[in-house]
Amino acid sequence: MNSEQLNLMHSGKGFIAALDQSGGSTPKALLQYGIQENQYSNDEEMYTLVHEMRTRIIKSPAFDRQYILGAILFENTMDRKIDGQWTADFLWEKKHIIPFLKVDKGLAELADGVQLMKPISGLDELLDRAVERSIFGTKMRSVIKEANPKGIVEVVKQQFEIGKQIFNKGLIPIIEPEVDIYSADKEKSEQILKEEIQKQLHLLDKDVKVMLKLSIPTVSNFYQDLISDPHVVRVVALSGGYSREEANLKLSQNHGLIASFSRALSEGLSADQSDEDFNNELQETIKGIYQASIT
Repeated sequence: MNSEQLNLMHSGKGFIAALDQSGGSTPKALLQYGIQENQYSNDEEMYTLVHEMRTRIIKSPAFDRQYILGAILFENTMDRKIDGQWTADFLWEKKHIIPFLKVDKGLAELADGVQLMKPISGLDELLDRAVERSIFGTKMRSVIKEANPKGIVEVVKQQFEIGKQIFNKGLIPIIEPEVDIYSADKEKSEQILKEEIQKQLHLLDKDVKVMLKLSIPTVSNFYQDLISDPHVVRVVALSGGYSREEANLKLSQNHGLIASFSRALSEGLSADQSDEDFNNELQETIKGIYQASIT
């Protein structure tokens, strides 16, 4: 584990850029970027186009360590290069931005008000490759739709079990039990979720470190005790379907919580923009998310 990256992630100013759209969400990401589905005919062409989009974002002068602490990559992106370097190496060596990797394989069907992660086949091999590719940490997502204690217990248990496996490989796991922002009982779900996370944190060995990626809470500063927990490197927030403006506003009301936005980060960017317009748009977006993250 890179101690410089660990210290930077724990105490540095900035936010995490989520560039980890996978097979299911890549067409939506490309469509938002202005690339229609009829512009590619297979997965390889699709992934090449999305890598070009991500490369354009990463190489932009706006994508700068002054504002951005880390970036979450999709496996296909980790295994591709930017200017002859593996993407993670380019991020750290050229930009001093910490690379993460999405490792989950998507969501299982809804049961007990939640969607657990599907089994992650080949996880050990993927983690070994991540270490070889200079990845610092990982990210994996579950979803909570209802304030069902049984389901939420299972979500948190699954996340921490896999998280410990990841930590034992020398990587920092981002544990992401997302609460659906449209849930009718979102606040109650958050209360149950925090209690279960605290139980699991209490059970960790003294040296184990994790990160948490959570929906912006209904009650401002609700996750302060998680932010200060000695096991927790950082607590980051997903935009969860909020517009960028709304997500920034809600985030700014939560001291110590920083952004890890995906769709809200790339909102307003398009393939047909000139480099000047693209960079200016991205700069304004990044500055806004940064300001919300340091409030």
